[in-house]
Order: sequence, then C-alpha cells, then structure tokens
Amino acid sequence: MMDDVLSADVIKKGLKTRFIGQRVLYYPSVDSTMEVARQEARRGAAEGTVIATDEQTGGRGRLKRTWLTPVGNIALSVVLYPKLSYLPSLIMLASLAVVHSIESATGLRPQIKWPNDVLINGKKVCGILIENDVQGNGVNYSIMGIGINANLRLADFPEIQTTATSLSDELGREISRLNVILHLLGEIERYYLAISAGESIYEEWRDKLVTPGKKVRVTAGETTYEGIAESVTRDGSLLLRGTDGSLTRIVAGDVTLRE
Repeated sequence: MMDDVLSADVIKKGLKTRFIGQRVLYYPSVDSTMEVARQEARRGAAEGTVIATDEQTGGRGRLKRTWLTPVGNIALSVVLYPKLSYLPSLIMLASLAVVHSIESATGLRPQIKWPNDVLINGKKVCGILIENDVQGNGVNYSIMGIGINANLRLADFPEIQTTATSLSDELGREISRLNVILHLLGEIERYYLAISAGESIYEEWRDKLVTPGKKVRVTAGETTYEGIAESVTRDGSLLLRGTDGSLTRIVAGDVTLRE
C-alpha cells in the first residue's frame, strides 16, 4: 500500500477552495459519513463542512442499498445549504465533479449513467447519494455523499467484480486518494458557485451521459419500464420511449443498460 494517509489537516492544507472543505472532520472508521454530516447540518455546521473516512461500516447508496467502503476507498459527505431552485442541479454537480476529478487525477475517462452512477469502461466506479431536508419553500440542508472505488482490489470482492471497477484496477497501480479528494472538493465548489451565479450545468451533464439512445430497463418504485432512453430534461428527468411508442418521464429510478 502506497503512503496515502488521510487526516483533516492534510486535506485542508492542500485545498485552494473558499468554503468547501475549510472545515473537515476525519474519522479512521465510521458507520456512515452521511449520518455524521446530517447531525452536523442539524447543528448548523458551516456550509462546505466535509466528513471523510477511511472506512464505512454502514455505508449506503441509492435505494437503501449497501455501499461497500473498505479501507483504501474514498468516502466523504459535504454539508450544503442550497436554495430550493438548486436541488435538481445537485446530482448533475456531484457527478460532473467526480468525472473531472478522476480525469484530472488519473487521466481515465469516466462517463455517467443516469442519474448519477459514474462508470469506467461500463463498470461502476463511484456512487453518489444526495439527501435534501426540505421544509415548505426552503431547504434546511442538503448532504452530498460520494463514494469512489479508489484502491479497491476487485479480485477480493467477487460478488461485485462483474459490475464494479476501481481506479487502481483500471490503472494497474495504486493512486493517491488525497490527490483525487483535493480535485473533487475543488470541482464541487466550482460547480456550486456556477449554479449559485445562475449558470446552467445541464448541457455538460447531458453530454457526459452514456444512457441516451440505449435500450434500458428502469425500476422506479414498484414499477419497471423498458424501452429506449430518448433524452433527459433540464430538471434531470429521463424520457423513456416505450416499446408501444409512448413517452414516459421518470424523475428518479434505477437504470440497467441492456444489450
């Protein structure tokens, strides 16, 4: 294992951000960074507070799935206080930030599977979970959780070997998690400031998607749809053309790409 020791001080020291990561809480092991971030947000933590860990023992992904975070991976959550109008952009922001940070740190070329799975060579390398606490027309807080398979040896986890990959497996060598994290937090701030200034990141997100034009199966709640992923709307919804020619707008769901 390369020398890649993380700490709050080492993360903050390398950052050049205004507010994202200016406060970092680091834990060698924690049940879930999302849970810690939620507690911090309820206490009024400064915007941009980052919770980072080497290992999550109870990490979860979208749809309440377990997210594997052994030592060597990247797991962090960021506390934000966005306007209500920003919420549809947060998934776009997070996935674009991950894509660019991986590109900058490794030279790999990730793509996004709707809505926010980051893939390399068709396999999942990153999971993103956005949790919003909305009250009336206001947002109490948003938590952006990101888990990246960094130095994960897939041969040790045969149960996910056919669907997942890691940065180290793709490169054939271990990588600096710190380098990826510094790029990631910088990209999160850049995009967050952009949407705060009224800029659209929809087109860039849309163009990174691998889903449009593909045959897909979409599970949304108790309903399953099949058809062609036709396009995405500006609020991030998927437009699915069914086998009967009907067009369905899907706000949230789980997509399986079909051959």
